[in-house]
Amino acid sequence: MSTRKRALFIDRDGTLVKEPPVDYQLDSLEKLEFVPKVMRNLYFIRERLDFEFVMVSNQDGLGTPSFPEETFWPAHNLMLKTLEGEGIVFDDILIDPSFPEDNSPNRKPRTGMLTKYMTGEYDLENSFVIGDRLTDMELAHNLGAKGIWLRPEEGAESELAAYATSLSPAYITDDWDKITEYLFAGERRAVVRRATKETDIYVDWNLDGTGKTSISTGLGFFDHMLDQIGKHSGTDLTVRVKGDLEVDEHHTIEDTAIALGEAMLKALGDKRGIERYGYCLPMDDCLCSVALDFGGRPWLVWDAEFHREKVGDMPTEMFLHFFKSLSDAARMNLNIRAEGTNEHHKIEGIFKALARSIKMAIRRDIYRFELPSTKGLL
Repeated sequence: MSTRKRALFIDRDGTLVKEPPVDYQLDSLEKLEFVPKVMRNLYFIRERLDFEFVMVSNQDGLGTPSFPEETFWPAHNLMLKTLEGEGIVFDDILIDPSFPEDNSPNRKPRTGMLTKYMTGEYDLENSFVIGDRLTDMELAHNLGAKGIWLRPEEGAESELAAYATSLSPAYITDDWDKITEYLFAGERRAVVRRATKETDIYVDWNLDGTGKTSISTGLGFFDHMLDQIGKHSGTDLTVRVKGDLEVDEHHTIEDTAIALGEAMLKALGDKRGIERYGYCLPMDDCLCSVALDFGGRPWLVWDAEFHREKVGDMPTEMFLHFFKSLSDAARMNLNIRAEGTNEHHKIEGIFKALARSIKMAIRRDIYRFELPSTKGLL
């Protein structure tokens, strides 16, 4: 295990405190307002993790007539005193007062103020820059650290694509709760590649996503069902399948289920802090129930009958096979029941109920980060 130090390089305006509109200067006590949830989360990080806290801030023209120091320090010092009262103390505070046109080597995203952290004493690869601007993410890139971009995920990709420097933030969120969860417990994401003589499958499953999906299996109805899993569980799911559909659908459906199960098992990790269990929903004329347990023991109870050979281009006999393969690979207990008259609604209801069960069962609470079992192992 590395003995080198780790640091969080934290931006101030827009990250710790709200950035005042119009002039972007926190130059009065009336303008001081903290970003939501920042205090409780910084305290948790400070108490439970081993990061040093380093504030890194550009303050355009500080000390000039446009931003006199006597208007800056009262609000800044009150901010620090308030944080200190909550058990949050910064190990280092670095402020660059230059204007952008000065091209100062100390101004973010340049690293002039941070040279003492670049001597090898700090494990920068496992340190983070947290900020609300792309210049903060560029600072992370220049330091060789990871970037956490505090902003809504929507629109982030287009903003990244338009930026002059190619950047890849490790995490994008506008929620300090999510930042703390990511730092404390890690990303729950798994990529699985399964290649056989019959199928070539790629699955990327991020359990802490927002419901984004990209599905392509060669079977339209199967795509529609897998799309339900991602969207209704609130996870990000990408599935790419090239299967021997010229033979039949069997291998494509079975192997996809196996890859999905492997990805779920891998992404869950040691399962600390999760709810573990989940269940059910109605859909029009149908009542579909999926009770789920990520307890490590695969088992499937299937109580659903279909009276059509196919729904869309998917054979109804393969639904049982899909869920059995998924249960085995993910090492989860599935109890599935469905009743109703419309076959499309029945199977779609099952997939949606599965998704909602997954959403419930994978919910993680880092403040009660315990294994949900008396056995000590799942």
